Amino acid sequence: MSTSSTARVEAPNDLEAFWMPFTPNRAFKKKPRMIARAKDMYYYTPDGRAVIDSSAGLWCANAGHNREVIVKAIQAQAAELDFAPNFQFGHPKVFQLASRIAALAPADLDYVFFANSGSEAVDTALKMAIAYHLARGEGQRTRLIGRERGYHGVGFGGISVGGMVGNRRTFGQMLGGVDHLPHTYNRTEQAFTKGEPEWGGHLADELERIVALHDASTIAAVIVEPMAGSTGVLPPPKGYLKRLREICDKHGILLIFDEVITGFGRLGHAFASERFGVIPDIFTFAKGVTSGAVPMGGIVARKHVYDAFMKGPEHVAELFHGYTYSGHPLACAAGLATLDVYRDEKLFEKAHAMEAKWADAVMTLRGEPNVLDIRTIGVTAAIDLASKPDAVGRRAYDAMDAGYHEHGVMLRITGDTIALTPPLICSDDEMGEIIDKTAKAIRSAA
Repeated sequence: MSTSSTARVEAPNDLEAFWMPFTPNRAFKKKPRMIARAKDMYYYTPDGRAVIDSSAGLWCANAGHNREVIVKAIQAQAAELDFAPNFQFGHPKVFQLASRIAALAPADLDYVFFANSGSEAVDTALKMAIAYHLARGEGQRTRLIGRERGYHGVGFGGISVGGMVGNRRTFGQMLGGVDHLPHTYNRTEQAFTKGEPEWGGHLADELERIVALHDASTIAAVIVEPMAGSTGVLPPPKGYLKRLREICDKHGILLIFDEVITGFGRLGHAFASERFGVIPDIFTFAKGVTSGAVPMGGIVARKHVYDAFMKGPEHVAELFHGYTYSGHPLACAAGLATLDVYRDEKLFEKAHAMEAKWADAVMTLRGEPNVLDIRTIGVTAAIDLASKPDAVGRRAYDAMDAGYHEHGVMLRITGDTIALTPPLICSDDEMGEIIDKTAKAIRSAA
């Protein structure tokens, strides 16, 4: 190791070596936004300044940060069993957590397959859908249908069915045999809507056009987020998801919901499928399952999906898929403790009860400079800002930066949209603090 390399390793605040994800690295390293610790609704900077978390980390800390029961569960598990393979072996907590998640899911969504992130969960769901049709003798069903402005993680499967240009343009042709539904957002028809927009349910019928183009016999699955989150909080229009379900049933196509963001209380129910009364064949989860404390993701499948694989010799694996850390003991311990918090503190019910007050509070930002639209659903909101003519995305970036450095609020941005998605433990006073500080950040970027 050279002298310069040694110096770098010994310098605790050297920022050069870490290539940061989804971050303009050069700008960050000139003016860092560092977080040293967290508790409940707040992050704290290295110098001890409190920054209220308006985004639950990355949509994941639904139970708040550093909850004692979750921390203790992780500590105890690390001391008891650090790792055990789930290939050909198992450990008690992985079965316990699967049962708890299946019990929360509606209808016969009873079978849980674990991954380690939303991206892995999506790729699992897509592979499972294609393999399901093969197992039923319809191996020609390989086509996948996503949606414009959809986000399904960063695996090749996820970016292929996803519809965010920035995630797709750099990485070549991606998966073949993929098509996309149109997105459901129309500002003229839907501006400043609370909950599901009245306009847009008819857009689900675009699936019939795609089926006619490709023929149903080639299509394995349709995947959508019940509420498109990372693209800027796009609630589904009334009737839209039910119509997708009807069309999929008509043509023998699996319907996959990506609930990585919407799961575990974000929309006032355990899962969005319950809120909207639409049962997918498979849904993905991640983020809130451990309140972000340990990485974990997975899918939940209906009985007919699982049963299609349970054939052939019993000593042969039915699905040749999985990850080394699927159902990791520490993640399972964190997940079980997190579900206890959700249950004991009735956080899903609290989220449902606070939705109207949250929507009213966020809508007070309507008169702030450059605000073009606000959308709310559950404990979630998006604020669209007018782009600067010469720098799309710069206004929201400036608001985010000012929020951290000047006003003590962490803001999540995508393009020129600010997304507000606080932990579900948010009190009325903390809600007011988020709105007040967000307004100041928006003014700073005017």
